[in-house]
Amino acid sequence: MSEALWPYLVVIACGFLPTEVWRLMAVRLSRGLADDSEILFWVRAVASALLAAVVAKVVLAPGGALAEVPLAGRLAALAAGLAGYYLARRSVLAGLALGQAVLVGLAWLG
Repeated sequence: MSEALWPYLVVIACGFLPTEVWRLMAVRLSRGLADDSEILFWVRAVASALLAAVVAKVVLAPGGALAEVPLAGRLAALAAGLAGYYLARRSVLAGLALGQAVLVGLAWLG
């Protein structure tokens, strides 16, 4: 095997395949569930809580180059992203693009 290809094989074997097994099992097990079932409400709540925790961690205690952007700039980018999301009729792409543009602009100016 080529020296340049082995890291990709490791990523596929250790990163992609283990998570894919769980995704396939979830699809199989959820086939008979109603959209308004209690278990799906719980799953949505847990997913929302995890996403909120990740966003809070990235905004309040970032690592790497993002740590160089002041907290006020990170909060402004978050607010701009939320505003873009709601102003564009709940478009995730619009919110992401606007928040990212504000963050990059503030980092470039600062």
